Amino acid sequence: MIKLLADMRQDLYAAKDRDPAARSLLEVVLFYPGVHAVWGYRVSHQLWLSNMRFLARGLSFFIRGWTSVDIHPGAQLGPGLFIDHALGVVIGETAEVGENVTIYHGVTLGGRGLEKGKRHPTLGNGVTVGAGAKILGPITVGNGARIGANAVVVRPVPPDAVVVGVPGQIVDDHSRGRPGVIDTSQPDLLGRAIKSLRSRVDELEEKVLGHMEHEDDVRMDDNGVWVLEDFSI
Repeated sequence: MIKLLADMRQDLYAAKDRDPAARSLLEVVLFYPGVHAVWGYRVSHQLWLSNMRFLARGLSFFIRGWTSVDIHPGAQLGPGLFIDHALGVVIGETAEVGENVTIYHGVTLGGRGLEKGKRHPTLGNGVTVGAGAKILGPITVGNGARIGANAVVVRPVPPDAVVVGVPGQIVDDHSRGRPGVIDTSQPDLLGRAIKSLRSRVDELEEKVLGHMEHEDDVRMDDNGVWVLEDFSI
């Protein structure tokens, strides 16, 4: 019981510390569904460990209807978990989440098959998962890693890495050591690929035909802005 209360207290302060919109602890206690969902999970998890699994599932079902967060009572969630905005978060039975993890709305920690045993991901300490991201299968996301919004991750992620895209790709990170912070300058992998391809095509054209500019030439400039194109319908 002491550990349960200590974990719930840490969850409360995690929400207060990591949400700039939180003005007081009372506001967090009363009006934050992510905190309610985690607290409800912690009680249902104790019931699950006490072999009162039908009651545990019933409580998690009630919490799901109240908060729109579906956390299986068998999951293992460390203290200091903050689920921001909460809507649409799903955490499977064999998922494991470390300490001081931040999860945004629409995130799924799910499986990829119907097999028994470990089938959901493991998140290390200080991981941040952006809105809409899907982390699937029994993979490990290392300490301090950050998953970009709407990324689909199906392979292990090393510590302190940043993952973006579908499927998730690991990119360089210049802001390590700041758990709980999402880098707003995450790279545009598709834009980089198109720019690189266009540069290569230009080189080949120059070698074969000589460099030629056309009035209707369409390309992306160095700032990632498409020029000389009409996108109207």
